[in-house]
Amino acid sequence: MTATISASTAAQPAPRQRYVQCASAGGLHRVAYTEWGDPDNRRVLLCVHGLTRSGRDFDRLAAAFSDTYRVVCPDVVGRGLSSWLANPSQYSVPQYVADMVTLIARLNTDTVDWFGTSMGGLIGMALAGLPDTPIRKLLLNDVGPHLEPVAVKRIGDYLGKPVRFDTLQQGIDYAAQLAQSFGPLTPDEWREINTPLLREQDGGWVLRYDPRIAQPFAAVTEEAAQLGEAALWHSLASFQGPVLVVRGEHSDLLSRETVDKMVAAGRLVSRIEIPGVGHAPAFLAEDQIAAARQFFIGPSANAS
Repeated sequence: MTATISASTAAQPAPRQRYVQCASAGGLHRVAYTEWGDPDNRRVLLCVHGLTRSGRDFDRLAAAFSDTYRVVCPDVVGRGLSSWLANPSQYSVPQYVADMVTLIARLNTDTVDWFGTSMGGLIGMALAGLPDTPIRKLLLNDVGPHLEPVAVKRIGDYLGKPVRFDTLQQGIDYAAQLAQSFGPLTPDEWREINTPLLREQDGGWVLRYDPRIAQPFAAVTEEAAQLGEAALWHSLASFQGPVLVVRGEHSDLLSRETVDKMVAAGRLVSRIEIPGVGHAPAFLAEDQIAAARQFFIGPSANAS
């Protein structure tokens, strides 16, 4: 299924809204994604969002990269326009990795470059560490194998809480307040990235994600967290391609000490820090987009 949706500005090319059918132990579900650039381009950049966000966070970056890439921005299952899972316990990285493998197969490409913000970075790390991974280059936006407990608690305090808004603007402002560490965004920029997070319901507005994603998040034990972290460190060490770790200067999720360990543990790991922001840089600003372009494409649009 394909449809054209309007871009946030007239200067941007319009993305295509598409869907792919995926499977879980509980049955079938649909993963939505927006696609930018030439649909026949085998050079694909996959952009995967954070825990409660959507693929539309990447509209501006995707438009900027669509001259070189076919840019694909999925809504991870349970978010955005994607289906909700029948069994909430399956909201986990292994299911998300399986969905992304299905999506990549749909795209008819052997390799992808990966831009992962927060949860999207965890999914990318897990997939990058598998034998015969399709990932060629990996950008990790403010996330690593070790997550600082203070940030995990902060996220858990709001995740899945029932909220309802009388107007769309109230919902936009609420989402902006939760994401204020993204940086000093303008009201128009908050509207641009937060409007897709909301849907009308019975005369009001609600967040467009399954609140039950909070259940497996809250159920993670200390032992399970340690095992998951160890697996991600192994994945990072196993990945053969270039990795760029981006950290927000004031991030409470990714510490400088963890970034140091990532640079030491990986094979081709570099780092940058974005001043004046926390978790996680929004990549709406031109200098942030330019930093990502330097990593993925190089100093010129013709770089390989």
